[in-house]
Amino acid sequence: MTRTRRALAVIVVAWGLTLTGCATTIPLEPPQDANNPKCADIMVRLPKDLGEQQRVWTDAQSTAAWGSPTRVIMACGVTPPGPSTLKCVSLGGVDWLVDESEQPNFRITSYGRTPAVQVYIDGGDTSVDPNTVLTTLGRLVSAHTQKSAQCSDPDQIGE
Repeated sequence: MTRTRRALAVIVVAWGLTLTGCATTIPLEPPQDANNPKCADIMVRLPKDLGEQQRVWTDAQSTAAWGSPTRVIMACGVTPPGPSTLKCVSLGGVDWLVDESEQPNFRITSYGRTPAVQVYIDGGDTSVDPNTVLTTLGRLVSAHTQKSAQCSDPDQIGE
């Protein structure tokens, strides 16, 4: 198991545990590039509230969480994804790859940005609007990272 996959597995397990109960500090593992100065620029500007969810403390650098129990988790400094067949949405000035393999939960990763930001959303809670989450976080990511690639429209490839 690669270091990135191991870190991702720890984040997912911690996320699953935090969804089941209330905690004052959410235990998470810092992403591989957590000490990137651009992550610091993003982290200090994160909102207190994200939609209807209030921010809660995490114990790992470049991570954040909202909701009690936790409904949204964000990590800055994850390994940037390469080209993918995952669904791509553009919100807040950022292209996001949406992994729906663990529905109703979603793992959403910024595409074409370094450092990459990953967001986990509890899609089973109707009080969490993924569009609001990604638009709000996307504005911060867009303002503090440089775009190096964008998603392609599969209907236009080869034209």
